[in-house]
Amino acid sequence: MISYVKGPLVELFEDTVVIECGNMGYEVHVPVSVLQRLPGIGKEVKLYTYFQVREDAMCLYGFLSRQDLQMFKQLISVNGIGPKGALGVLSALSPDDLRRAIVCGDAKAISKAPGVGAKTAQRIILDLKDKVDMADVLPVFAETVNDSASLGGVAGEAIEALTALGYTASEAGRAVKKVELTESMTAEDVLKASLKHLAFL
Repeated sequence: MISYVKGPLVELFEDTVVIECGNMGYEVHVPVSVLQRLPGIGKEVKLYTYFQVREDAMCLYGFLSRQDLQMFKQLISVNGIGPKGALGVLSALSPDDLRRAIVCGDAKAISKAPGVGAKTAQRIILDLKDKVDMADVLPVFAETVNDSASLGGVAGEAIEALTALGYTASEAGRAVKKVELTESMTAEDVLKASLKHLAFL
């Protein structure tokens, strides 16, 4: 119903903001990752929103990009994860880190979110692994991955191998991003090149 809210930022709280739009103040629930990136009070901001209607309340949840809003919608599609739980996950992990954790099967990283245990983290991975695009996880490779699924595959395999070696999904993702992929590279080639970058992280 409400696709986005755009206007000056009027108030800032622990997990909500108020944005003035059409002489009305809209209270929007946001994750910590959004709060950290907002401009100052009085500056214009645009949040893409999810409008939740319940018997006892109507709530708006806001994000800085449609991709992040989509990640929120995917989270609440998981059995047992409501909007508040999804907001908690996206406060503990940035949307990009969450996507990497899902692709890499990193339940430990996801279970750091408040109220999310190991079983819930595994359920998130199981339900969303096929819905997260490798191009979203590795934006630097987006055009290449779209042209060649195999390159996305070797990058994903390299990330999985790095997490198996004990690196976090975030560290593995950053290292693989630094590798200049070519058509001839295997997952092992990407892994070796990534390890060189990790030595300097």
